[in-house]
Amino acid sequence: MSDYLNADGSVRRDSVLRAEIAFNGKERDLYWVARYVTQSLDAYLDSRLARGHGVTTRPQAYRGLDNAGPLFLAATGTPFLFTRRHTSTGKISYSCESLTAIYRHLHHQAGIENGSASAARRTFAVNLRRSGVDLDTIRRLLGLSLSAVKRIVDSDPVRLGAIVARVI
Repeated sequence: MSDYLNADGSVRRDSVLRAEIAFNGKERDLYWVARYVTQSLDAYLDSRLARGHGVTTRPQAYRGLDNAGPLFLAATGTPFLFTRRHTSTGKISYSCESLTAIYRHLHHQAGIENGSASAARRTFAVNLRRSGVDLDTIRRLLGLSLSAVKRIVDSDPVRLGAIVARVI
């Protein structure tokens, strides 16, 4: 909770995605600056408080929610369970099948075929690059290696189409 809220209940502008909950085990910066995101999260936190999920005995702090608890809880009010895995290259990776199912459902509702967290990261990276953001900044925001970011942005179909259009 304290990754999103200050003790007075205001939204933190800058935060960190901690290594222990990152999909690739690497810490990276988070910025709570998009109004539609913070409005949605605030509505979610209001509903959690109304259901009594993750509340504290100190109602004046963190909007009455336990600051040591996770920002997101399952519908039952319990924390999501993450599975820690070792990849074939020996790196540590985290996954949560419940959250993956939620992402799939949200993408389906939005009419996005084959939507995934990876596809969202790819879209974010490509849009940043199209806007002129340098690769190292994109790498820091996504918590990926520079080579992974290069692979993502170099496969931008719009950029590749523009190259073909200039040649033909």
